[in-house]
Amino acid sequence: MNFLWALGASLAVSLISLIGIFSLLLKEKLLSRILILLIGFSAGGLLGGAFLHLLPESLEYSHDYLKPFILVLLGFIIFFILEKYLYWRHCHEGKCEIHAFTYLNLIGDGIHNFIDGLIIGTSFVVDINIGIVTTFAIIMHEIPQELGDFGVLLYGGFSRSTALFFNFLSAATAILGTIVGYYFAHRVGGFSSALLPIAAGGFIYIAACDLIPELHKQPDLRKASVSFLIFLLGVGLMLWLKIAQPH
Repeated sequence: MNFLWALGASLAVSLISLIGIFSLLLKEKLLSRILILLIGFSAGGLLGGAFLHLLPESLEYSHDYLKPFILVLLGFIIFFILEKYLYWRHCHEGKCEIHAFTYLNLIGDGIHNFIDGLIIGTSFVVDINIGIVTTFAIIMHEIPQELGDFGVLLYGGFSRSTALFFNFLSAATAILGTIVGYYFAHRVGGFSSALLPIAAGGFIYIAACDLIPELHKQPDLRKASVSFLIFLLGVGLMLWLKIAQPH
């Protein structure tokens, strides 16, 4: 049953890649306003998921109090390296000079989504509730990311249909990652307890280094305040989920 939940979750994450089609129906100004709110909510959800769900669960699994924190740092470093050397930075707004990098973007996105799938598969082995919270956090950062990735492919010369197809193809690697993560979590001792804090480190990296800096770019104080409240809403939702479903 947990495996079916995990597959369904990874399929839902993969389908987020098709959200790009809806961006074509919105005016650029309206899309920009919606996107900054999504980024704020995503940042709050990722930080809340890392500190309130993944890290506490990791501490319960570990007999060494220091090990989970070392793995959180390792996760942060891994995601830094992934973005620095493999993953072409997604753009949240504006045009990017990426004509020669569209395929690099797809490869990097595929690797990123495969890792998301590993995290999903492992989290559902630990507990269905942890799996659901983890999937929700991943979806929250996938929405603005996939909108940006779709824009990158369009600006790189892809047609709308081709961009949607290849963006979905790279997102579908999450399903493969889920299968691999679920398999190894069952057969390799300590796999789950190691991957959860690494995932927490990755979530913290994405929120702190990719999303929150975007919120700081908002020059209008009123809009910045609204974005901050949406950020707190993301954190609050994760806190509510922890209180409502502690295990």
